[in-house]
Amino acid sequence: MKAIVLREFGALDHFHLEDVPDPSPGPGEVVIRIRAAALNHRDLWISRNKYPNVTLPAILGSDGAGQVAALGDGVEGLRTGQDVIINPSLAWGSDGRAQGDRFRILGMPDHGTFAELIAVPAENVFAKPAGMHFEQAAALPLAGLTAYRAVVTKAQVQPGEVVLVTGIGAGTAIHALLIARALGARVFVTSGSDAKLDRAKELGAEGGVNYRDPNWPEALRKLGGTPDVVIDSAGGETYAHAIELLRPGGRLVNFGATTGPVPSLNVFQVFWKQLQLLGTTMGTSAEFAALLELVEDRGIQPVVDQTFSLDELPNALRRMEQSEQFGKIVLKME
Repeated sequence: MKAIVLREFGALDHFHLEDVPDPSPGPGEVVIRIRAAALNHRDLWISRNKYPNVTLPAILGSDGAGQVAALGDGVEGLRTGQDVIINPSLAWGSDGRAQGDRFRILGMPDHGTFAELIAVPAENVFAKPAGMHFEQAAALPLAGLTAYRAVVTKAQVQPGEVVLVTGIGAGTAIHALLIARALGARVFVTSGSDAKLDRAKELGAEGGVNYRDPNWPEALRKLGGTPDVVIDSAGGETYAHAIELLRPGGRLVNFGATTGPVPSLNVFQVFWKQLQLLGTTMGTSAEFAALLELVEDRGIQPVVDQTFSLDELPNALRRMEQSEQFGKIVLKME
């Protein structure tokens, strides 16, 4: 089969399209012929050696959708040729509150979806949502699961609540917007791009502010009042602003720190306003199944930014590195 293999760190041109052996399914495993795979910032960080415990060579890629090519011994409930989607959250463990010691994300150290074929545990394979093409399905798993756990499990967003989603444009933020809207919340967003704010409004956001304006928290207050919930992946100063913005009893859910550590934290605001500060990463198999059910029930459609062929992965990563995308960048297999 063809696969993109990373053999050294640094330049994005270090990814090479190679012929590698086809995988065979072990007991309890499924081989999937990948039709589409989506990029995540994780892939970019690994290529720059900014991710813990990276081992090379590696086939990256956490998100994928395709068709069942072969079934290992003991696999039930799936059939050859079935259209499927992969849950990239491997070996979560038995405690739904937090991942266990064996937890890992598909695409390093386990070979990922930037390949024509992949072998994964059968418990991580689900039927592709009906009416969704492979590119959209590939755009859903990692970002959708992270957003679902943040919005539904952690924040427990209710109809009519005001939700602020920071950094709109990235896949997880867009999924958080779509899920919160599907639950009946009023959603506001931030971005450094006015064009992305306009796109978010087309998806149902009630309004947005540009965080490059130093007075953006006050602008948000005037626009939509004080949020009940903030869904954040930035960390840094944004996290501190979120604490100031939240109304009493509010919830702040964070799943990243793209702008670095929080420079200062007003503890008085946290306890006096009875705030909940929550962290989250990925999600359980049950949450992935619930995500798929919500997507089908509410007609949620993942947003695809651009598609590239497998051998164009370096160009796709450059687009991500330049933060040009709105939605998920997808590789489409020939």
